Amino acid sequence: MARLRASGLVRAASAPADPTGVAHILPVEPTLARLLPWGGLRRGSTVAVAPGPSTGATSLLYSLLAEATAAGAWCAVVGRPDLGLAAAAEAGVQLSRLALVPAPGPDWVSVVAALLDGVDIVVAATPGPVPAATSGRLAARARQRGNVLIPFGQWAGVDLTLTVTGGQWHGLEAGRGRLRRRELTVAALGRGGAVRSRRATLWLGDPAPARVPDDMTPIEATGLRLVAV
Repeated sequence: MARLRASGLVRAASAPADPTGVAHILPVEPTLARLLPWGGLRRGSTVAVAPGPSTGATSLLYSLLAEATAAGAWCAVVGRPDLGLAAAAEAGVQLSRLALVPAPGPDWVSVVAALLDGVDIVVAATPGPVPAATSGRLAARARQRGNVLIPFGQWAGVDLTLTVTGGQWHGLEAGRGRLRRRELTVAALGRGGAVRSRRATLWLGDPAPARVPDDMTPIEATGLRLVAV
């Protein structure tokens, strides 16, 4: 019954890909790959995008989904009626592989559980505090099904939490011009191989400037800078 209720709520969705034909690690943007201990989104893991002191969590979410959907993975987003599809497409998310459940209602846990039965990546925006028993149950389902659960909000017992701790826009010169790129500082903290906090600078939009501040260590000429803290 839960699967039937969920299917009635999904819009712009198609049948998920055969999970046996998809790699164990789903690809992500190169900057984020260096923050994830598996080099991508590992099937069976729970990776939270948590609210932080700075805006940009939704942009971070788009960056997490872009490479995976481009590689053929299917994604569902639950509980985000304000999700900007134009912005998602601009960030590289393949909308043809994106299912939306904007208003799951009070039975959102059953909706997320049903989607975990067949969708590669399930993003769950939490309506409020989630009991540890509930989060543990959904995380266990993701492990059993070999899917990736991405809670958007506070979530207990995750494998990794990504938080935008700072950021700024670039492009305006002396009050003139247009916003060309966005710079986000992303912190990662988790368990096991991710127990040591790390942070990286994620550039969105036009290519990042070649100059790297003295307090950061360059990794690539693309503008990625990764620092362990």
